[in-house]
Formats: sequence, structure tokens, C-alpha cells
Amino acid sequence: MGSFFSFLTAAYYVPKLYFASSPAVVAVRKTFNGKQVDRISLRDLVQARCPSLLSPFKPVWWLFSGHLQTLYCVLGDFSKIDKVEYDRTLLRLLDGGTIGLDFTPSMNGRTLPDETPIVVVLHGLTGGSHESYVRAILAPACTPVEKGGLGYRGVVVNFRGCAGVPVTSPQLYSAGFTNDIRTALLYISKRYPKAPLLGVGFSLGANVLTRYLAEEGEQSRLRAGCVLACPWDLLANSELMEGDWFHRTTYSSGMASNLKVLLKRHHDEFAKFPQSELYKAMQVLLTVPRPSLIQFDDTVTCVGGGPSPPFPFASGRDYYVWASSHKLLPQVRVPFLALNASDDPIVKELPTKAGESALSPWVVFCVTEGGGHLGWFEKGSGLFSLNRWMGKPVMEWLRVVGEEVAVEVRGKALHEVNGFVMEEGRDDIGYREIGSGGHVVGVEGEEGLLAGL
Repeated sequence: MGSFFSFLTAAYYVPKLYFASSPAVVAVRKTFNGKQVDRISLRDLVQARCPSLLSPFKPVWWLFSGHLQTLYCVLGDFSKIDKVEYDRTLLRLLDGGTIGLDFTPSMNGRTLPDETPIVVVLHGLTGGSHESYVRAILAPACTPVEKGGLGYRGVVVNFRGCAGVPVTSPQLYSAGFTNDIRTALLYISKRYPKAPLLGVGFSLGANVLTRYLAEEGEQSRLRAGCVLACPWDLLANSELMEGDWFHRTTYSSGMASNLKVLLKRHHDEFAKFPQSELYKAMQVLLTVPRPSLIQFDDTVTCVGGGPSPPFPFASGRDYYVWASSHKLLPQVRVPFLALNASDDPIVKELPTKAGESALSPWVVFCVTEGGGHLGWFEKGSGLFSLNRWMGKPVMEWLRVVGEEVAVEVRGKALHEVNGFVMEEGRDDIGYREIGSGGHVVGVEGEEGLLAGL
């Protein structure tokens, strides 16, 4: 009886996998970097190469709910684990804005071959390269092979104003604005033209990554994508969160508080654009003692979360409808893994409810029974030690798409115009490197922000 109960418990915690009715056929190299390939379905590839997605994930007993998993992601001390050091490069964009690219390993570390796969990371709402969930992936991905890692290179794309990146234009980032990651990929692919680029996105960054891959289709500069805790249908998930008192006062208010801190931190920089609609909206928002996320988006994001058009939007709801990624998921044309937890208190509405028609043939959609929002903490080797389960399937996925899957990348040629590197056929994106942003270590300089949100 006990063994039967254990079997049922294990079966309950096995992640649920969703595929399109006819999964894509993937070319897989017979040998590393070889030209001969086998062609197998995406479903068979995952079953053969990603065993963690077929094995139980059981939350540690003292973080048994999505709320507790999420709370620990926010309040836990991760300063002594998954240490990652970066070298920052600042890029000036065509609209005058600035983004920060943090590369690891740093220049004073080991030297890697030019064809080494690169993990391109997009962080969450107000995060950056310092976040524990980012480091939990980059630490093993960028650890040398002889020490048990993948031996890859990593780069975190820090959004405007996040993680110490200066604000140099009257525009913020948002869940739907993809030109900044598009521009960052121009720089990375020019700097490392032989390297396969693999995208990983968390929460808001997951939504941006999904939209980028869908918009680019077969022209994507990323060979593959992986998204964790993507919010998908922003309107539906906002209504579920704002409609519940506990979720509104805990999660919505916490995320808005982080955004408000970000505005205050860069107030003097935004003040250089006093006539901009974004600055005027900021002044209104900063008078609200404890705004909710919808209040922030209703006041600030719908005005300054991207260029015109499509901004400004009439309301936060209109912005949510436009920025949602679930409706674009069928357009993805590279191998794509999505991870969500069924008890995520921030993301309750998932595309899997719409059935196979909501998925591209290139999508693997995994839903775990626990994990919260970017938590996925399971029992470690000691009584109170923890492991972050998400690292196992993500490392397996990155290894197979980085080393075995043969995907042709068709990014357009680059050229220089008035000092800016641009993509042929497009005049709306481009960059100019404006120098080093210095050496970035761990979680320095991010006081005042709630981590993990």
C-alpha cells in the first residue's frame, strides 16, 4: 500500500507537457558540430534529451504552496550562491535610450572559443543581472565543462533604467516592446558571429522574448528560446490578480512599489525631459502612496512603455491587450520551451487552456504542480537546504539546442549609418557602443527593490 501511495504521489508531481497536434521535425546532429543529421519530432527529442521534464518535481515540504515559493524567492538570501561576475557594455539606441549588456565570464576570467553558445537573458519586471533566478541559470550554464557546467557564455540584457543602467531618453521598457532586445541581438551577433544565440526569459522578460520570437519567425537571430513564468495573457492575469484583495495588496502592490522605486531612482534623469508625457505621468504616479500594478500601468506604462506608434495607449487595459504574448505563440518558428507553475499566484491563466491550437509546432509547454512565481524550490541534500529545480530542465534544454539541434539562423546583414550599426532593410533599430559600464558583481547596488518580482 505504501509503495502504491508513493507511486501516486510521484505521478501527481510529474510535470504536464503540452505539444501542438503535429510537433515540428527537428534536425539533430549525429556528432558535435557535424554536418550529418537525424530528423526527429520535437516530442521525441524532449523525451530523449530532457529527462527532468518527465520526472517528478516536488516542492520542499516547508514551501508547500505557490505563495510560500514566491515569498521565498523574494525574501530568501541567495547572496552566497550562484555567484556570477560580469563585464558591462552600454549601447546607445537610435531614440537616445540606453541598455546595458552584462557579459559573463568576465574578461579577467577564462577565454572561450568564438563559436561558444551564448545564453541571452531577459530579466523580470524590475530585475537585472543581479537577480537570483538569473544567476541560478547562468552560474551552471557558464561553469566550465570540466567542473560540471555547460561551458557557455552568458549575456544579460538589462532594460532601460534597470540594474544601474542610466536613463537617457523619455521612454521606459514594457512587456510588449521588443526593439531593445532586437537591437541587443544585433550587437551580440556582430561581436560573436560564429556563436549560436539561445534566449532565456523570466516573467516580463519571458513575455518580451516570446513576442520577439513570434514577430521574427524564421528570421530570428536566436536559435532557440526558453521562457519561465511568462505572464502570457496580461489582461486576464491582471484581472485575476487585481480582483483578489490578498493578491492585489501583496503582489500587485509589491511590483508597483518596485516600479515606483525605479522612477524615484532616475527622477533627475527623467527631469531632463520635462515636456515629455512620460515625465508628466511620473509626477502624477509619484503622488500615489501605495499604487497597484494596474494603477502604475494605467498612468505610466501605457504612456511611456514604448515609442509612438503604438504608444500611448488609452489605458493600462489597452496596453495589456496589445502586449500579451499568448496570441502570438503559434507564430514561433524555433525550438521553444515554456515553464509555468500551476500555483503561480501572479500567472494563473495559461495558453494550455485553449488546447493544441494555441501552440506552435515548435513549442514545448511544461506545467508543474508547484513552484510559485520563479521559485521551483525542492529539497536539497541537507535538512533545510534547497535546490532550484528549474535549473535541471533549462540546462538540459540549453545543451540540446546549443550543441545538437541544427537550426539555420537567417538574420539580415548589418551596416553602419552615421555611426550606428543597423540591420539592412530597417531604419528603426540600431546601436552605437558608448563604452564600458564597468565590472558588475552579484547583487551590488540594488537596495530598496524587492528581489524576484
